[in-house]
Amino acid sequence: MKKQLKIFFVILLVVFMGILVQTDYYLIKPGSAEELGEMIHIEGKGREEEGQFFMVTVAQQQANLWLLLYGAINPLLDLRPISGVIPPNMSPEEYNKLMQSMMQESKYLAQIISLRKAGYDVPIVSDGVEIAELIPGSPAENILLPGDIIKEVDDQKVNLAEEVVNLIQEKNVGERVRLTIQRDGSLRDFYVPTVAHTDLTQKAALKIYVRTVNWQPVLPLEIDIDTGPVIGPSAGMMFVLELLDRLVPENLTGGNNIAGTGTISLNEKVGAIGGVKQKVAAAEMAGIKYFLVPEENYEEAARVARDIMVISVDTLDDALGFLHGLGIAARNN
Repeated sequence: MKKQLKIFFVILLVVFMGILVQTDYYLIKPGSAEELGEMIHIEGKGREEEGQFFMVTVAQQQANLWLLLYGAINPLLDLRPISGVIPPNMSPEEYNKLMQSMMQESKYLAQIISLRKAGYDVPIVSDGVEIAELIPGSPAENILLPGDIIKEVDDQKVNLAEEVVNLIQEKNVGERVRLTIQRDGSLRDFYVPTVAHTDLTQKAALKIYVRTVNWQPVLPLEIDIDTGPVIGPSAGMMFVLELLDRLVPENLTGGNNIAGTGTISLNEKVGAIGGVKQKVAAAEMAGIKYFLVPEENYEEAARVARDIMVISVDTLDDALGFLHGLGIAARNN
């Protein structure tokens, strides 16, 4: 009896230790699918048609020992070192603030793109693009500084952080980029060699975090996008589709429930995101039939999809073309 009691207490201790001991990893898991019709409001433009567009999220939490083991064996989960999520020189609060600013920028871009697509004139005002942090190992170390304001990339004036990212990613890995920087009230040019992007190794990067300073579109209509605690730029394309569905007479959903993910740039390019397999899983759990995904994420998304159709899109027009086809099919049935 005493021996059995000892074994019981040992097992209990192991269980509690597994729960209490936190590792240096985040567990990345499926989040939720949220109706954008509930989040987005446009002056004089209500949602009255059938069908919905959905924003899909991932959830993350610091992994204890049991979650670390679970994440290692579950193919729908990922484990990422905390240092790979939050830069070592940035506090969680600073990182959260940066992601909030990226979400706000994504909302502004969606407003600009959808309104311009619907025929409105939408000017942009900004004070430039600030370097928020240099990731360890950045080729810009000892060249650029946090607080520097990027005004031009290879002679092209930039107003938005996403413009800086896109222009850098157009380079070949290893190619130099010229940045015109505002520092201490004066402008200076710096040349920095690009390196491979951490997640998208075929793309060039400088491994810096940037944010747009004091920018906003001058909108002809009042628009509110309330995403609550969700942060980051990866719902940009879906914001555009929901907004455009309100602004044009056509029903873009064709009466379907459609989820998706992907950043959006001013040139209407749909950009790759992280956590795609968790987002596909979240959409499937919500019973959604179609999932729009950036071309660069398509293979990974298709591998985990079971009961959902994954559609690869490279541009906004690709997404609209697919939706147009759905609409024709719905009218012919």
